[in-house]
Amino acid sequence: MCGRITATFEFSDIRVRWNLDRDLPKYTPRFNVAPETSPNIPGANECRLMHWGLIPHWAADPSIGNRMINARAETLTELPSFKLLVDRRRCIIPADGFYEWRKEGTRKVPMWVHLKTREPFGFAGLWDVWRKPDGKKLESFTIITTEPNELIEPIHNRMPVILRPEDEEQWLDASRTPFAKAKSALKPYPDELMDAHDVSPVVNSAKYDGPECIQPVSNDDIPRDRQLSLL
Repeated sequence: MCGRITATFEFSDIRVRWNLDRDLPKYTPRFNVAPETSPNIPGANECRLMHWGLIPHWAADPSIGNRMINARAETLTELPSFKLLVDRRRCIIPADGFYEWRKEGTRKVPMWVHLKTREPFGFAGLWDVWRKPDGKKLESFTIITTEPNELIEPIHNRMPVILRPEDEEQWLDASRTPFAKAKSALKPYPDELMDAHDVSPVVNSAKYDGPECIQPVSNDDIPRDRQLSLL
């Protein structure tokens, strides 16, 4: 499961990275993003803010999105929420890291996972459009997960799909690249290109969103009362 991500870059960084046509005025760097509104690239050269937690167009209740922040790569074509999207609405979610919690006995230690270069990358995702009762559109997305690489395996049994740059164009271009071909991109990212370190338990609260979230710490750096709060 991937339930917390980071997007600490300036929008100008990803505008160049993905050759985006327009700015995104409401974007601000984020250090602790829980399922909510986040940047999303649903097609070549465009980026919009969407709700994280997929609400299928046919849903009667938008709360279904709370259970659809992730989608397993292995079963995308089997589930009604996703199978109609794999050949129509694939997307990339810009990010530069994600959090996982490592178990140490009864404790859970938060870790920040990122590329060794600290550069932005793209999660593979799917998106859809739901109509509110007042007729307004709500665009939402889910992040696709796969089996873990060797870095993540000791921490969690799943990891989000980070697209290799050479796979991004085909993943986005659903009109010319069928899912049968594009699904080859849904694989673990090379562990030798990634790194992870322990971070402060302040990230346990989605309300906390500051640079301290991604700073490396050791148990010696965490006050005893904060350590106990993780039990």
